Order: sequence, then C-alpha cells, then structure tokens
Amino acid sequence: MFHLADTVQMKKPHACGHNNWEVLRMGADIRIKCMGCGHLVMMPHAEFDHKIKKVLTKANDPANQHLEYYIPREQIIVPNFEKK
Repeated sequence: MFHLADTVQMKKPHACGHNNWEVLRMGADIRIKCMGCGHLVMMPHAEFDHKIKKVLTKANDPANQHLEYYIPREQIIVPNFEKK
C-alpha cells in the first residue's frame, strides 16, 4: 500500500535510467515524479497499480532527504474542496 510522498519502484525504468518515483497526487489519477530527472507523469490509478513493483520508502523518511527532486509531504499542495 502506498501513500502521498512515498517513494516507489516501478517495473520498468524511466528513460533517464532511474526506477524510483515519488507519489505526488492520489485519487482517480496518480501523479508521480522521477527521482532521477524530476519528470512528472500522470496515469490512471488502475494503470499505476499494474506498473508498481514495490514501495521503497515511506513519506518523510530521512533516507529521502538527500535526493535532489524529493518534496517533503508538508510541501505537497493538496487542494481544499470545502464550500464557503
């Protein structure tokens, strides 16, 4: 099971050669960011479930802090859908 800001490994590597991705958006669509080059990809949730191999690290794991393109969970913008 994966959550927002987790680092996951996909079955096939990105064109830059890295296989680690950070989950930036969850819902009907999943937005992930390549930890090698920072490229953003958005795909349907069902396709993501098929392509994911495993969860490498959980959100805000100290091991991620040295990665250039990692964004901590507190800095990921989550929309507010409350009615005013």
